[in-house]
Amino acid sequence: MTKLSLSLLFLCFIILASSSLGLSKSYETKPTKVSTYELKKGDISIKLTNWGATIVSLFVPDRYGKLADVVLGYDTINEYKNDTSYIGAVVGRVANRIGGAKFTLNGKTYKIVANEGKNVLHGGKIGFSDVVWNVKKYHNEGPTPYIVFTYHSYDGEQGFPGDLLPTYSHWQIHRGKRNPTRFPKVSQVGSRIKKLAKENGYDINYVLDGTPYGALKRVAVVYDKKSGRSMKLSTNAPGVQFYTSNFLKDVKGKGGFVYQPRAALCLETQGFPDAVNHPNFPSTIVTPEKPYNHIMLFEFSTRPMYNV
Repeated sequence: MTKLSLSLLFLCFIILASSSLGLSKSYETKPTKVSTYELKKGDISIKLTNWGATIVSLFVPDRYGKLADVVLGYDTINEYKNDTSYIGAVVGRVANRIGGAKFTLNGKTYKIVANEGKNVLHGGKIGFSDVVWNVKKYHNEGPTPYIVFTYHSYDGEQGFPGDLLPTYSHWQIHRGKRNPTRFPKVSQVGSRIKKLAKENGYDINYVLDGTPYGALKRVAVVYDKKSGRSMKLSTNAPGVQFYTSNFLKDVKGKGGFVYQPRAALCLETQGFPDAVNHPNFPSTIVTPEKPYNHIMLFEFSTRPMYNV
């Protein structure tokens, strides 16, 4: 085994994913070719495509410096176009479910295009994950590589009211030495999953402390003992959906690998499911006076073998 310097064992890679929504009276769009874009800093890289503003790959080192792709995905863009599992994609207009595929706003009832039985999941049949986003900015040099995607969601798209201008950004903020300190409390994901036989795994929204869409707060830490990789997630959203890929079945992914249930875990920061039909939930309604700004901060690091 190749011996590496100790500093490599403490490398930290931070990605900031930010999305914002605003209403507009007019917006001119131009057709954009579907392509892939890379943000690379040293030996760490993330690739995205403007189809669904989707993460295609994310290579990060293990405790010995060996790189590996840590996200599920496909080998070709056409496979992403045919994806029905929302792998790596931005979803919307509304993440998660709207019960009964309808809601009432300002006294008017809107019926949305149902795509999960009688409900709407992740924005309907053609949500943000199934459209071509424009690349507003792309910078892959210097200390802070970044990309900014934009999309025009027209009034009435999938049944939703209002002209909407979502912007989605990825930033590589920092790479440097970090402390791999011990976590205050850990639970092995698989240790309790068999108790969830009905759901075949975790699929639950956790309510987070703090003001909705206010200051960032730490949500979760995921650690893989074998590789030493650790991922810390912070957000300003009021909830996070913990999902263990329960509905993946015989999905052919990268390198011909066939994904099955529990092939990966997801931490999806969000508003509460069906919030639009529950006045007591934090509001997910966007207006010109109340724009939407959602931030996810991912911190990737490694922990040495002796500190497990």
